[in-house]
Amino acid sequence: MFYTGDEEWNLPETLKSIPSEMEPYINDWRLPVIDLKTMDARKLMNRRLRDVVEINQSMFAGSYEGLRENRKIETESFVMAATFTRTNIRREDLPEGDEINMCKAMDQLFQKFENQGIEKGKLNTLKEQLKVKLGTLSSPLEKQLTNTSLEKLNVLTLNIFNINSEEDVLKIIH
Repeated sequence: MFYTGDEEWNLPETLKSIPSEMEPYINDWRLPVIDLKTMDARKLMNRRLRDVVEINQSMFAGSYEGLRENRKIETESFVMAATFTRTNIRREDLPEGDEINMCKAMDQLFQKFENQGIEKGKLNTLKEQLKVKLGTLSSPLEKQLTNTSLEKLNVLTLNIFNINSEEDVLKIIH
């Protein structure tokens, strides 16, 4: 079993480690626990598994610069590592092919996340400006703004001084 929790594993590794009154009802099985954060990845002979563990260790440590090494790994290994760390990386976010260059892949992901952050910041700023201008925003309008394209949000931003009602906003974004 691979353990990916924040704290070091300190729970039972066998069923016999449970309370003694339960022992007559339980068969015992050994449960080998491998803590991905602390294991020595160099001891792994399988390259794919070693890649997964090394990527996980970098991600858990928050050391994303280490992931930008100019090395190629199998796409499946990267996706598996992202799954273990609960990182929201989808296959369509990665370059095409069976192997990816870690440096290029990380640069693309950083750029994508940066763009998402900029877009979210623009949307939040625009919503705040509209609240100042109009007093409040209805829930349906807030939802529509959230689903509006960046291009239309930019047009709306340029016309912020011409807006006097929610209807004015709707005319611009539709």
